[in-house]
Amino acid sequence: MMPAELVCFEEKCRARYPITEVIYNCPQCGGLLEAAYDPPEQSALMLKRIWRERRTSNAPLDQSGVWRYRELIPFLSTYNCVVTLREGNTPLLESRQAAQYGGLDRLVFKHQGFNPTGSFKDNGMTCGAAQALRLGMTRVACVSTGNTSASMAAYASAAGLQPIIFIPHGNISYGKLAQALEYGARTLQVEANFDQILALVRKLAERLGIYLLNSINPFRIEGQKTIMAELLDQREWRAPDWIVLPGGNLGNTSAFGKALREMKELGLIDRLPRLAVIQAEGSAPFYELMRHRRRTRLPAVEHPETLATAIKIGDPVSWPKALHEVTTSEGVVEKVSEQEIADAKAVIGRSGIGCEPASAATLAGIRKLTAAGIMAADSDVVAVLTGHVLKDPDYIYRYHTGELKAPDGSPIASHLGNQPLVVQNDADAIARIIGS
Repeated sequence: MMPAELVCFEEKCRARYPITEVIYNCPQCGGLLEAAYDPPEQSALMLKRIWRERRTSNAPLDQSGVWRYRELIPFLSTYNCVVTLREGNTPLLESRQAAQYGGLDRLVFKHQGFNPTGSFKDNGMTCGAAQALRLGMTRVACVSTGNTSASMAAYASAAGLQPIIFIPHGNISYGKLAQALEYGARTLQVEANFDQILALVRKLAERLGIYLLNSINPFRIEGQKTIMAELLDQREWRAPDWIVLPGGNLGNTSAFGKALREMKELGLIDRLPRLAVIQAEGSAPFYELMRHRRRTRLPAVEHPETLATAIKIGDPVSWPKALHEVTTSEGVVEKVSEQEIADAKAVIGRSGIGCEPASAATLAGIRKLTAAGIMAADSDVVAVLTGHVLKDPDYIYRYHTGELKAPDGSPIASHLGNQPLVVQNDADAIARIIGS
């Protein structure tokens, strides 16, 4: 094998291509591609030491929570084209309230909302933007329900590239759309859903010479791998029993599984955590796939529905990789309702942590998995929160004021509502309200 190359993910094909070829699927069989490398020269012990020492470095590459672990993602020949906004470096946050709600003795969140643009997408986008510059591209594009557009716009603009964003008209939170506009992206709102727009943009990208930065891009997956490297580093390389994450386009599922397998092969960890992927009921094709005995074709959802717009995807492109990673880790896939997501989100908020709606699917899923006896109460569990609490502020306000409705128009109960009160300019009256 060459030091770095693109390899077809399909076991029957495994065709290989230069790392500099602009392709997203295998030209021979149409399968997904992944970056493959020779193993690092350093031992596991030496890698751990190098990565820990880089935490105290002021060098931009070392301050990045992605490029600090560059021995795991060695697809660049030089690092001159790297644009970093100090992505990664996200905390582990424990919550007793969330653990109790989820039926666990203890629960820790890996909060990717602490990234520069407020979501995990930054981990992958710094790699995607670096590869675009390496290839001499001038324009990059993505289809997005929110977080990808914000991240791509920031990294493309920082890199001197022109970002072009395609979004489903009316299906993006203003918090996320505002970021894309502020970062200078040319934004097109298309009258179609995410999956339909992705098919359209793939044709346009090839025709116009635009580099596509959705999660079908294998270099995005490489960057997202480092979320697991940082997580294990923060845990002194002790693998948890479970890693729970939301499931949308399944790029994180693919990236996390690949990272964990590679780290086990390198001797960095001694076992694989089980992956638990949680989807919203109205956008749960991967859940349905895992229920089938013959898992050769994804039962796509033509009209996906969920208020958790970050996972509102009915035909996720990364499902073959995700299937492999969940199966390899002996993981599970669960689905949760809009009500379950909303209540779990409120619990995470009351923990002082907060997250976007899609992130809360993790806690809602944990609650179902413990109730079903699949996840033991004393399990060592890390749940990944993918986005910041202010990504979708309208959702929060409507939940707490009792105005939130599911996509079908049915009301979502404000079980943990915290409605603001209108009071008179009267100290005695306010004191009575507070005292009561």
